[in-house]
Amino acid sequence: MSTDKENFVKEITNIEEDFAKWYTDIVLKAELADYTDTKGCIAIKPYGYAIWENIQKYADEKFKKSGVKNTYFPVLIPESLLSKEKDHIEGFAPEVAWVTIGGEEKLDERLCIRPTSETIISTLYSKWLNSWRDLPFVYNQWCNVIRWEKETRPFLRSREFLWQEGHTIHETAEEAKQRTLQMLDIYEEVIEELLAIPVLKGRKTEKEKFAGAEATYTIETLMHDGRAIQAGTSHYFGQNFSKPFNIKFQNREGKEEYAYQTSWGISTRLIGAVIMAHGDNRGLKLPPRVAPIQAVIVPVAMQKEGVKEKAEELYQKLSENYRMELDVRDNYTPGYKFNDWEMRGVPVRIELGPRDIENNVCVAVRRDTGEKITINLNEIGTKLQEILDNIQQNMYEECKAIRKKRTNIAYNMDEFVKYIDENQGYIKTMWCGNVKCENKIKELTGAHSRCIPFEQEKLGNTCVCCGKEAKHMVVWGRQY
Repeated sequence: MSTDKENFVKEITNIEEDFAKWYTDIVLKAELADYTDTKGCIAIKPYGYAIWENIQKYADEKFKKSGVKNTYFPVLIPESLLSKEKDHIEGFAPEVAWVTIGGEEKLDERLCIRPTSETIISTLYSKWLNSWRDLPFVYNQWCNVIRWEKETRPFLRSREFLWQEGHTIHETAEEAKQRTLQMLDIYEEVIEELLAIPVLKGRKTEKEKFAGAEATYTIETLMHDGRAIQAGTSHYFGQNFSKPFNIKFQNREGKEEYAYQTSWGISTRLIGAVIMAHGDNRGLKLPPRVAPIQAVIVPVAMQKEGVKEKAEELYQKLSENYRMELDVRDNYTPGYKFNDWEMRGVPVRIELGPRDIENNVCVAVRRDTGEKITINLNEIGTKLQEILDNIQQNMYEECKAIRKKRTNIAYNMDEFVKYIDENQGYIKTMWCGNVKCENKIKELTGAHSRCIPFEQEKLGNTCVCCGKEAKHMVVWGRQY
């Protein structure tokens, strides 16, 4: 059995030696996705897509409880619409893919394949909205988008990816701002409760905000190697889109007024975050709540009388309440199967052999700690839930501990450079608010401002870069 494990695990690059290769190995060997002949685009395989379905389901239920309604809008957007909001088109122009020919005929107007849908949705909102009585529009769509990324990596950056984009319009600025922050709170719940990853919440700097927004708010997550992933964003547009797109309504005083708008989204990038935040040298490690398979039953000595039948009986029992798999492949050894399911990140492996059956027990093996727990078969239904809940919490706490270990405070640029190079992760500093300092920090360290956290700390009075009076505490980090 040890030989099986050694031979199998060698196929995954060591996480400490080459993190990027380790990540790609897991994506391919755990069969989450594969490369395609379309450069920069991946095919998401069933196991990877099942993770996305669980994220969708969890998030969508929370959206709907908050009053969100799902819709769908066209994937093709006329160039004239995309160019109506100046900052928006300037921000997205380098990433836009264009359709210029339909069939064999050249189009009168270029059509972009949506990089995001603010423009096509805004022009329809202007058509649908009449009175304050119609408001708010709290709509969302689950869809795909195209952004012509130069450097791609499965799930993290693809030219085509899946996401949801919410677009709302409101009667007042205050109501729109409230919705913007409400969706950010929902994202926090999705990422912490479902994916077991602690988040950092705050406002993006002017330089890093969404093109066309008045304010962008973000959920930041830290990966095992100390790089950050922007896991979700929520934008307050004010009237930046409603004015050029003429989204007006008759207010309570009978006067025409422009609506206030928001936008917010999460994407399949979250699958990449789960891999990078939780995985180890044995492969993928999935939090139970998002795992497509929460527990797998692996019969041992399956050829012996009654073993396979008992395993099938246990599978039928547990399948009523858990996402289960029964591994009765007869062309692999139990040792290979153990390693295979560990690599795929299944939270619990249940081993069942002849001696176990005689004693009316099974052995549950935790993916997160490797701990083996002997459980009476009469109690497995409730004990399994206890184990899964404990794994979920433990994985969250492990991520939290890594974030704490990889967070440093820098009072000057010498400290900043030292910490980011020696212990890559979050760097907390005071900042004057000047974009010149923000650009200089990126130039010297490769770190971007992640956000101005809602929970501010007074680390000093002067900017880490220029030494002038500081306005905010900012968290910085290198990113994916």
